[in-house]
Amino acid sequence: MSWLSPWASFVKRLVHTVAKPMKRDRGRGGMVVHPYRGYGSSSEVFLMGRVFRQAALGRAIPRRGMLRDTADVARRIFRRGLAGAQVDIRIGENELSLTTDRDGYFDAHLPITHSLPIDVSWHRADIRVHAENQSPVRTNVEVYVPPPETDLLIISDIDDTVMFTGVAEKLKMLYRLFVRKPHRRTAFPGVASLYQALHRGESEKGERPILYVSRGPWAIYEMLETFFQLNRIPVGPILFLREWGISLRHPWPRRAEAHKRLLIDRMLTLFDELPCILIGDSGQHDPEVYAEIVKAYPGRIKAIYIRRVDKDPEREKAIQRLRDELVNSECDLVLAPDSVLIAEHAHANDDISARGLEAVERDVKAHREEERREAQGEV
Repeated sequence: MSWLSPWASFVKRLVHTVAKPMKRDRGRGGMVVHPYRGYGSSSEVFLMGRVFRQAALGRAIPRRGMLRDTADVARRIFRRGLAGAQVDIRIGENELSLTTDRDGYFDAHLPITHSLPIDVSWHRADIRVHAENQSPVRTNVEVYVPPPETDLLIISDIDDTVMFTGVAEKLKMLYRLFVRKPHRRTAFPGVASLYQALHRGESEKGERPILYVSRGPWAIYEMLETFFQLNRIPVGPILFLREWGISLRHPWPRRAEAHKRLLIDRMLTLFDELPCILIGDSGQHDPEVYAEIVKAYPGRIKAIYIRRVDKDPEREKAIQRLRDELVNSECDLVLAPDSVLIAEHAHANDDISARGLEAVERDVKAHREEERREAQGEV
């Protein structure tokens, strides 16, 4: 029955992670605020979050342990967004007030009229929320504003670009994330060292912004943050394509590719002087969306890196046609079977250092050696 041990550990750790956001209210229930890491420039910042009303924890439930985690998971399932709550945000001397929408979300666009310090990249946003018949709640969250010397913006998909997320592999993905060792989890080989190299740049002293977009819902935000930390992938604002963009005028969610385009348009407009690298995968609509962006923003996109996640010849032909369409632009579209090819191209373009390339090569080689040993039953 020894095989039960890792699965029991898996379930325990998974439940604890899912329950983690509920710990902030210490079981009291009522109104709670979950802000998400924001991003911005010297002129404007974007900050998103959600306000919930949730049940209190029963007195018979212990304050820690599996039973507490299970009760918190139940509270999370049945909590509801709180509409009409007033959200006051302050970053430095800059302030903004707005109200949550019908699902409890707030999406703040805060103009920066009082300059923020330029010697740091992460700034604290203080948030105060108050609503009728609820006690006011105060919290804070980090907002990333790149330093003035920043030379490049990186926008990356997450699903099947940074991490394996095939629908049929969901349970295996979660098992890898919570049970197996960090270097054997769900990240593609070499992704951590590649993104670290892109973040630091050719000088290895850069702090380039990396903004992540995902097809997942906001409910997996904490799990993705855990994934990034365990796999040593540079943190950055994470933006999702679901549960946003719904209004009376547009009562149904936009298609993922349409919403992704809007998010990227927002980022390119915000960082209007920075060239950009786009990273995605061949499995969805990333190549098509990215090619449209190259045409809409001539001279802005330095490279498109598409991770090949299948070997469908028709899909490869379609991506080759997109590459041909961009041949006269200043952007290269690279269809890459692994992180090494991406790193080699980035190094040739002076976007990462030689040491960064070596780190990617070393990590991918180590992964392949481990796979060989596993196949031969050596581990």
